[in-house]
Amino acid sequence: MSHQKLEIQTAAAAAFAASAARLLADRHCGDVLLLDVTTLSQVCDFVLIGTGTSDRQMKSVADELAVLGKEAGLPAFRKSVDTGATWIVTDFVTVVAHLFEPQLRAYYDLEDLWVDARRVELESGPEQPQ
Repeated sequence: MSHQKLEIQTAAAAAFAASAARLLADRHCGDVLLLDVTTLSQVCDFVLIGTGTSDRQMKSVADELAVLGKEAGLPAFRKSVDTGATWIVTDFVTVVAHLFEPQLRAYYDLEDLWVDARRVELESGPEQPQ
């Protein structure tokens, strides 16, 4: 793959990751965190983490993320929901989004796993229509 094509794909992933993070924040997910793991991971470029308020909210946000990814040309490769919908992972290949209920997020502590990752500041943009 050419260097220029790789840069374009990385820019597209970064734009999608930022939009996805704004979506989580707009949908009232707590402690939204976007991590740039491009220098740390061979699997993805960005890890997005958010805390949901209920299983219904988390499922709805995950569905909206899938639509956003498809519209951005990054359709979800795989989505995994545990039996109680306390952890939902949506894999967009270059971006992996994790939605947790608060206790499970604290238990798995992905922030500590990716402690060396660069935290991407979330821009406050106009709120999405609900």
